[in-house]
Amino acid sequence: MEYSHPEVLVDTQWVEEHLNDKDIRIVEVDYDSQANFYLGHIPGSALLDWRKDINDPLTRNILSVEKYVDVLRKLGIDNVSVTLILYGDFNNWFAAFAFWVFKYYNYPNVKLVNGGRKKWLEEDRPITKDIVNISEGKYKKSDSFEPNEKIRVYLTNIKEALISRRKFQIRLVDVRSPPEYNGEIASPPEYPTEHAQRAGHIPGAHNIPWAKVLNEDGTFKSAAELSQLYQSENVLPENEVITYCRIGERSSHSWFVLTYLLGYPDVKNYDGSWTEWGNIIGNPIEKQN
Repeated sequence: MEYSHPEVLVDTQWVEEHLNDKDIRIVEVDYDSQANFYLGHIPGSALLDWRKDINDPLTRNILSVEKYVDVLRKLGIDNVSVTLILYGDFNNWFAAFAFWVFKYYNYPNVKLVNGGRKKWLEEDRPITKDIVNISEGKYKKSDSFEPNEKIRVYLTNIKEALISRRKFQIRLVDVRSPPEYNGEIASPPEYPTEHAQRAGHIPGAHNIPWAKVLNEDGTFKSAAELSQLYQSENVLPENEVITYCRIGERSSHSWFVLTYLLGYPDVKNYDGSWTEWGNIIGNPIEKQN
């Protein structure tokens, strides 16, 4: 059983062999670039800071379409024939979030490095502290440009689904750790101050932690193993699937798996996730007693 879209993954060997290709742009996406990119990165790679470049800090939203255009120009992109090769820290959480954002804005050529920064370093592949000088690109969006709302879901959509017949068709997948899902802790240990007012999960959500999709080296498990993982939880290709976590980065990772590795046709990421849901007065939650 093969991945449904193997073309969206490249391995570390392929990246090392294509470091000087003119038609690709290697990009590291970090939550904390000081602790990662600036200590050493894949030669020739550019940096996207998850908080500054992929999000709008004033609206608690992903970057606007105008900022998206600016980001592509920052990466030296003139047109969408350039392939973006993304990798990042934390087993590609934030690279997967960037992948999802680029797909939301319909960028056609995006790939993830299988295993990300972790595997690259463990294999002792070349790294550098040199910062590449990228000439600003000339990318312009078309007049008919529209985001792909089919891969995103909002708070109101989920609230409506919980009180309508759609609740029998949708599968909410909470990809956080079991202690977060059960309401034992309000945030992952890595980010103890970044949490919602309440701990628990959205009613009816299935807990399939993001880490279960990976091998020990950070690469994705086989398609057969991934299929068994989700189908054993009754998350099936015929369902409308909605992934969520805390701030949308881990759920983007699982969205990537379901959409591209398994080929589920209707998967959406709820990037508002638990920091939004758990903070709204009156929103129903479930947790262990």
